[in-house]
Parts: sequence; C-alpha cells; structure tokens
Amino acid sequence: MAIAGLAKIPELRKKLLFVLAMVAVYRLGSHVPTPGVNAGALQAFFASQSNGIFGVFDLFSGGALSRLTIFALGIMPYISSSIIFQLLTAVVPHLEALNKEGEQGRKKIQQYTRYGTVLLCIIQGLGITTYLENSTSPTGEPLVLGGYVGFLPFKLMTILTLTAGSCFIMWLGEQITEKGIGNGTSIIIFSGIIAGLPAGVYRSFELMNKGEIAPVVLLGLGLLMLVVIAAVIFLEVGQRRIPVQYSQRVSGRKVMGGQSSHLPLKINFSGVIPPIFASSLLMFPATLAQFIKQPWMQSIQAALSPAGVLYNVLFVGLVVFFCFFYTSIVFNPDDMAENLKKYGGFIPGIRAGKSTADYVEMVLSRLTVGGAIYLSVICVLPTILISQLNVPFYFGGTSLMILVGVALDTVQQIQAYLISHQYEGFMRGAKIRGRRASY
Repeated sequence: MAIAGLAKIPELRKKLLFVLAMVAVYRLGSHVPTPGVNAGALQAFFASQSNGIFGVFDLFSGGALSRLTIFALGIMPYISSSIIFQLLTAVVPHLEALNKEGEQGRKKIQQYTRYGTVLLCIIQGLGITTYLENSTSPTGEPLVLGGYVGFLPFKLMTILTLTAGSCFIMWLGEQITEKGIGNGTSIIIFSGIIAGLPAGVYRSFELMNKGEIAPVVLLGLGLLMLVVIAAVIFLEVGQRRIPVQYSQRVSGRKVMGGQSSHLPLKINFSGVIPPIFASSLLMFPATLAQFIKQPWMQSIQAALSPAGVLYNVLFVGLVVFFCFFYTSIVFNPDDMAENLKKYGGFIPGIRAGKSTADYVEMVLSRLTVGGAIYLSVICVLPTILISQLNVPFYFGGTSLMILVGVALDTVQQIQAYLISHQYEGFMRGAKIRGRRASY
C-alpha cells in the first residue's frame, strides 16, 4: 500500500525525500570533527568506555560523541529542555496559561524550550571539554592537542561548536516534523542508533572469529533481539477497545445514530517517549561529575553504569513516571466523555458524563500500569543480560524499543496520510458526479 501510494501521491514522495535529505545532512555533520582534538587517542578512550554511560551518550548521538564531531551533543539537550518545560507547564501558572492559549501560546513555550536547549548545551559542552582536558587515552596520550584553537581557547571554541551543532540538529528535527513525515526528534535518534548497527554487527563477528565471543552467545544475542522486537511490535499495536453505542435521533425524515463503535486505548499510550526522556535525564549526573572532582561524585558516576543497579532502578522509576505524566497530558477523559455526550454516544452500562470519564480513567490507568511494566522489562532486562554476556558495545532494550517504536509510528503516519488522500479523492469524485447529475 505504501509503495503504491508513493507512486501515486507526489506530496508524500516529496515529504519522504525531504526526511531522507535531512537525515543525510545530520549523518554528514556527525563526521565533521571539532578542531583541537587528538582523534586517535579519543577513539581509544571511548573504546574503553563503551559499556558505561558514555556508551549511551555515543549511541544516541550516532557515534558523534566518540569522534567529538560538531554534533557530539546530539538531540539530547533539546529533549531535556522539553522535559523541563513540560513539567513546568503543569506547575507554573504563566506557562499553564500560555499552553491554554492555543497555537500562539505553544509557540511561546517552544521558544522558551529553545532557549533552555542553548543553556543546557553550554553546560554540557563545558562539562565535556573539562573532562577531555583532564583525561588521557589508555596509552597515556592527551585527548586535547593544545590549549588554543587558532586565537580562541580550546574550551571556548568547543563549547561554541557543540552548542551551534546541537541547535542545528534541533532545527533539523523541527523541519522534519513540519515538512516531512513522523516526529523529527524521534527520527534523528532513530537514524543515530541505526547508523551504529553495521559497526556493532561487524565487531561482534570479528570478536567471534578471534574467539572472544562464543558463537552460541552471539546466536543467543540475536535471538534475544528478535524476541524483543516481536514483543514490542505485538504490544505497541495492542489496544483495549471500549464499546461505544450511539443513540438514535430523528432529524426531519431521517433517523440518525444507533450505530455501534469503540474507543481504542493503546496498551502503551506514551510510545517511546518515556525511555527517551529517562535516558536523557540520567545523562545529567555524568555531566555534573566533570565539574565536581570529589570521590563521592565519581562513585555516583560509576554507579550510573547502564548495567548497574542504581541506574536501572532510577531508569524504571523515571519510565513509570513519564508513562503516567505523558498520558495525562495527551489524553483527557473529561473532554472525551463530554464529546461522547455531545454526539449522543455512551458506554453500555455506564452513565454519561462524569461516570464515563471516571470509567475511562480507571481503564486507562490500568493500561498505563501494564504499559509501564512492559517498557521497564523491555528496556532493562536485555541491557542487563547483554552486559552479563560481556558484549563489547552498548546496545540494549532501549535501543530496540526506540528503533521499532519509531518505525511503527512513521509507518502508521504514512498509512494515515494515504487514507486521508484517498478519502479526499473520493469526496472530490462524489462532488463531480453530483454536479454532472444536476446538469
């Protein structure tokens, strides 16, 4: 259906080509290095840190961090800023009022989010440059070639470069959302993760040939990923359908209504948002540790390894929180119940109005609990198992969840676009036939 639609709908083809062009620009920028860095020493340093929090950083940036390119910070500062302002919108009266103003108010909040992104880029850029200046490769080589890049200090040049790069990625994401298909931020993360797949597969087979990974372990890893992908697809498309009945009403000589329908509620209503938000927030301690050179802070950083207990406990807690938080933002049972009542719809056995809203909220809460458990298991369990198998790169359940979730969401949006286009074509044909009949 999608392939045939591409051939028949020039607008959809243009949107998809635009998305591919923006992704190509992003991937090209991920290979443009920041000046003043010892590339060989940096690669060796990140190779020794691939299973830690820096491996997570590098995964979401599509390998840009390990090369310290202009896109090293990736899209994560923008995501973190979005989290902050979504939380503030619920507690700050001014932001709450802006959010209720409609499109203009949301644009204002979006502008604040961009300012927050710049501030976070500066803080994270300062943390990264401080860490690089004080670190060496496993062989003792310095990661920074000198204190100056041209006439500017290395630290200032790198902060400006990384901030500009991250802001450009933010702009790319917004352009994809506005002019393309799918969510731009998710597609950028998707492209960054999938770009590391070929290298990870090649490295795994290389280590198997050297005898460092047993063939049985590699086969088990592949089967585990297939099981996770199948589980994600099954649960992402799963729905709880609440039956809805529309009462009959007479309009002139016509009897309208009396139809049966359903209200579809997804098991995982929030999609890939909770694991992305949780991963983004857990990257903050790694940044703060570059400023606070105290043993206790370094211990916290070491404990926040993706395979560590503290990291996974915090990750599960944040996933559960964002599941409920995001669901409460995008779905309002009171508005849904009011719309049903307005158009003569009701849930059999449930009184219209407040009782309907309470019933739907109860069902949605139970589904959200199930969705939070599903996300936690999918994102945490494979990561722990992979770390126990000593896989030499970070690639776990969160990555698979994001890849499959974004792919499903994009395909659904393409199908919705095709259905909408077919419906518009049908309506235009009906109008033309009506005019001909009148003549």
